[in-house]
Amino acid sequence: MSVPLSQMWAIASYVIRQKLAGRERYPLVLMLEPLFRCNLACAGCGKIQYPAQILRKHLTVEQCLAAVDECDPPVVSIPGGEPLMYPEIGPLVKALVARKKYVYLCTNAILLKQKLEAGLFEPSKYFSFSVHLDGLRAEHDEAVCRDGVYVDAVEGIKEALRRGFRVTTNSTLFDGADALRMREFFDTMMDLGVEGMMISPGYSYSKAPDQEHFLRTQRAHDLFSTLLSNPKRRWKFNQSPLFLQFLMGKRDFECTPWGNPTYNVFGWQRPCYLMQEGYAASFKELLETTRWENYGRSSGNEKCRDCMVHCGYEPSAVHHTFASWRGFRDTVQATVTGRF
Repeated sequence: MSVPLSQMWAIASYVIRQKLAGRERYPLVLMLEPLFRCNLACAGCGKIQYPAQILRKHLTVEQCLAAVDECDPPVVSIPGGEPLMYPEIGPLVKALVARKKYVYLCTNAILLKQKLEAGLFEPSKYFSFSVHLDGLRAEHDEAVCRDGVYVDAVEGIKEALRRGFRVTTNSTLFDGADALRMREFFDTMMDLGVEGMMISPGYSYSKAPDQEHFLRTQRAHDLFSTLLSNPKRRWKFNQSPLFLQFLMGKRDFECTPWGNPTYNVFGWQRPCYLMQEGYAASFKELLETTRWENYGRSSGNEKCRDCMVHCGYEPSAVHHTFASWRGFRDTVQATVTGRF
C-alpha cells in the first residue's frame, strides 16, 4: 500500500475514536463537489448532464468549509465536474490543509500544468492530486471521448511530481476492459513515480449517455481477479487491500454509503455520491432521516444490485479492518505481502 504512515495513523485513530464512542455511522471521506461543470463530456459520467443554469453554479469557499466542519472527516476528496475549473480552488485547498485534512483533488489534469505554473498550490503531506486515468493512451482517450487527454494528463503528473507534490491516480473500469493492458498501465504509472493507484468498477449513472458498458457483479469479479492475481511488488494502491479482495470476489461487504457522504450545490446528497434521491439540509439530517435500509445489495434495491464502487465499499473495508482482530490481521498481512 502507498498511503503515508501519518495519514494511516490519522485515519486509524479517527476510526478507533468513533468505535469507542459507540457511533455506528460516521464519515470517513467527504466527497466535496464545489461544481458540476467540466471540460470533458465522458460517456460514462452523469455529473455533467445538468442544464446550463446548474452547471454555471458553484459553492462558495465558506459553504465548502462549513460542510467540512460539520461533517469533520479525516479525508476530503474534491471531485466534480472538474475542480480545477472552480475559481476558488486555491484558497479552498489552502484552508483545508490548514485544518489538517488529507485532501485529494480529483482532476482530469488538462489544466494541471497551467494551475501549477500560476502558483495556486503548495506541496504538503496533506495534499494530493488524484489524476483520473482509465488506462493507457488509447483506452483513456476513448473513455473520456477526446484524443490527446492522456498525454496532457501524463505531462501534468510529471510537472506536479517535479514540483514535489503528492500524486495518485484513479481509474474506473468498464465492461470490455483488458486486464493485461491495465497491468501494463500499472507498470507505466509506477515508472512515472506516482504515489499510488485507485481502481473501481463504473456505476451506471441514470443520466450517463452510455449505459451499455457498466460491469455486472460476476463480470467485475472476473475482471479484477485477473487484474490483481499475482500482483507485482512494485505496484502501490491507494486503497484498502480488503476492498481489492472484495472486487476480486474474495470478500462480501455490505455498502456503507454514509462513510463517503457527498456535499454539492444542492446540499447533502441522498444516499450517496452516485444516486440522487433527494438532499438534506445538514449532515445530521442526512444521517438521521435517510432510510439507509433501502440501499445496498442486501436491500434488494435494483439500483444497488451490481454496485461495487469504492465510495460505498471502501469505508466498509476500513470498518472491517477495525471491527475485529482478524480484520486487522488480514489488512496488515495483505499490506506487508502485497498479495490480495
